[in-house]
Amino acid sequence: MLESEYLVEVEPAGNKPKQFVFVLLNDFTMLCFACAIEALRIANRMSGKTLYSWKIAGEGGDAVRCSNGTAFKLDMDLDEVNRDDVILLCGGINVQQATTKRLINWLRREARRGTVIGGLCTASHSLAVAGLLDGKRATIHWENQDSFAEEFEDVTLTKSVFVMDGNRYTTAGGTSSIDLMLKIIANDYGEELAGTVADQLIYSSIRTDQDTQRLSIPTRIGVRHPKLSQVIQMMEHNLEDPISPANLAQAVGMSTRQLERLFRRYLNRSPKRYYMEMRLQKARNLLMQTDMSVINVALACGFASPSHFSKCYRSHYNTTPYRERGTQGIRLSI
Repeated sequence: MLESEYLVEVEPAGNKPKQFVFVLLNDFTMLCFACAIEALRIANRMSGKTLYSWKIAGEGGDAVRCSNGTAFKLDMDLDEVNRDDVILLCGGINVQQATTKRLINWLRREARRGTVIGGLCTASHSLAVAGLLDGKRATIHWENQDSFAEEFEDVTLTKSVFVMDGNRYTTAGGTSSIDLMLKIIANDYGEELAGTVADQLIYSSIRTDQDTQRLSIPTRIGVRHPKLSQVIQMMEHNLEDPISPANLAQAVGMSTRQLERLFRRYLNRSPKRYYMEMRLQKARNLLMQTDMSVINVALACGFASPSHFSKCYRSHYNTTPYRERGTQGIRLSI
């Protein structure tokens, strides 16, 4: 039983709770959905009032499986929702296949009615396909950033944990759903209730839309060396037009030989090799997540010719770009 000292006094907005409609796409990620719905449940519990309600929807209105194989019974099909409802799509792997023509038409119809619509995890892709993010800021999981940027030029893609741009919400996936929901709760009922929900979730570091989704470079590579981090950041920002090791070294006030030694010492590879692996990883993402031609993938990753790209790709992944595309198909995933 909840002790009264933990309750947060709030005044409900209106006569009815704010309703969320969670649209579960095939192979959605359970984590992004669970984080969002649990934040709402706890807000109700910690206020002692039904501030929020929710329904689970999906194409067909029967059941849908998430990426870990668990099946969820749906409350409704893709039916018309109340204008004041908030629609949140939950995506995961294979979101391109899950973004059906019927889903796109439904999203566009609801958007014309002025409904707030958000995409959790890779569902940002679905919103973008429907044209709902054109001219807006948005985010998506870092693994899918390259393909999203190539496909949706009218969307201002950010690396933020979540983005709220007008009546469009997007998150980067995983626990970022918590951050979005805490922001909504704070906007609706104040920081005290949002903070109390975070405490119940043992969520000690609430992130804002100014926080980026990936760990810092030193944390990722396990090395805290400012010049090494600076060079790697330059590499990440210049995959399409690679910078020569000499110019990288000059930019951080080192000689090329010093830069070579730095990479050998901390990363056990040359700067050139490290840079090549980054470019090949981007290429693999584009091959698996977009329908870009192999030639265009090569150019987008800084390779002057398809033959050189294919040779480097085979050497690193033990397969050709063409075979990779054929065996894996197109998929977005976390």
